Amino acid sequence: MAMSPIGGQSDAYRPVSDINVTPLVDVMLVLLIVFMVAAPLMTVGVPLDLPEAKGPVVDMPKDPLVVSLDAAGGIFIGETSVPQGELPTRLTTLWQADGQARVYIKGDRRIDYGRMMDVMSAVQAAGFTHVSLLAEDAAGKGG
Repeated sequence: MAMSPIGGQSDAYRPVSDINVTPLVDVMLVLLIVFMVAAPLMTVGVPLDLPEAKGPVVDMPKDPLVVSLDAAGGIFIGETSVPQGELPTRLTTLWQADGQARVYIKGDRRIDYGRMMDVMSAVQAAGFTHVSLLAEDAAGKGG
């Protein structure tokens, strides 16, 4: 006859009280890789070929208003395309929302200088007083 230990349970069927962290580590590594791949894709902006300029790099404030002009002549506020006729109206609406916002104007190097000045005068006519032009620094870091 076989003898059973006291309590009626054998050593083979004892409950495991250890936490298995292997699945947790696997999930965390997958999430790390996903975020490492996705983070560079989340950059905001219209792809432009900015002109180069030498000078000190300026830190951008937390929420600037970026107006971009692409090589085809399109105007963008942030990443939203804006028709030429609606630009003053949209800028005035944005100025009424936050009149102290800084405005950065980025223009492709192939656009006409007059076109850039038209956009800059529309920004100033809307009431913005902190207006800057962005260029790519000589080292190619962007700005």
